[in-house]
Amino acid sequence: MKAQVFRGVNNLSYEDIPVPTLEPDEVLVQVQVVGLCQSDIKKIRYPLYEPPRIFGHETAGTISAVGLEVKNWQVGQRVAVMHHIPCMRCSYCLNENYSMCDTYKNISTTAGFNASGGGFAEYVKVPGHIVRNGGLIPIPEQISFEEASFVEPTNCCLKAVKKAQIAPGQTVLVTGAGPIGLMFIMLVKYFGGKAIATDLLPSRIEKALHLGAEAAFDARDADLPAKIHALTDGMGVDVTLLAVPSEKAFFQGLDCTRKGGKILFFAEFPDELEIPINPNILYRREIDLMGSYSSSYKLQSLAADIVFNRRIDVKELISDRYALQDLSQAVEQAVKPSAQTYKILIYP
Repeated sequence: MKAQVFRGVNNLSYEDIPVPTLEPDEVLVQVQVVGLCQSDIKKIRYPLYEPPRIFGHETAGTISAVGLEVKNWQVGQRVAVMHHIPCMRCSYCLNENYSMCDTYKNISTTAGFNASGGGFAEYVKVPGHIVRNGGLIPIPEQISFEEASFVEPTNCCLKAVKKAQIAPGQTVLVTGAGPIGLMFIMLVKYFGGKAIATDLLPSRIEKALHLGAEAAFDARDADLPAKIHALTDGMGVDVTLLAVPSEKAFFQGLDCTRKGGKILFFAEFPDELEIPINPNILYRREIDLMGSYSSSYKLQSLAADIVFNRRIDVKELISDRYALQDLSQAVEQAVKPSAQTYKILIYP
């Protein structure tokens, strides 16, 4: 089968490799669509993981083989694939910190080599632990593979929205109107909140308004805090969601968030970056800082419901489609987006 093998920093090799062989409790899925995620791009462009690996984890496809011990799954079924499932027994899981679980981190779907998602290949193997514990989600007839590939990223964004306790009537600042920021805007609106967006690209500012933002501004606007306070009766927003890894965006968020509000880090910042802050700002204004990483097993059914019942329109986020052999070009476009670049999908 064909696969894009990570051979080192910025080195993707389009290769013929063996189709994964199955253990009795495993399932093989033919990949129809896989989303290109910012985390994939970081893994490709920075020395974070030892090669060789096959990345890609926002996967939707068709079951092509099942192990002898597998029950309730048949060849031909259309499925969205979750690449991690927690153990549900460790201290992290019992505290609902599922993404910190060792099982969650260390058991993954794979197309070969070190298990790393495996979606950038024609076939991906789903380990028995993931098969048995809800990692395959049936795709309804009316839903396309493209839409189904959004279940995993929707879960990640949903986790952040729930962690920040965004409620009806609240105002939320979303910094960055790329595919993740736009999804946040749609989810905030779905849960009854009002989103205000910022970005550097006029086209993304317009897109944010089209998808339901109450207002959207250029992130370089020196009057941004004043404008946001004017929209919130002088209070500031209830929550800021940082969807870009920008120190400037953090301090803008701090200026725009009300006393007693929350700031949530969603985008991953460079490891070498340190943000200096006077702790008395947090103390006196009672600002909560929090982070949200990866998905939540607890929210898996809700994420599927939101996508499969089209409670948000994920098709609005798709801008580009690439064949698997052109993955390097897709990564370059994501790193240097055009005015109309949003979510990029890959087709093995």
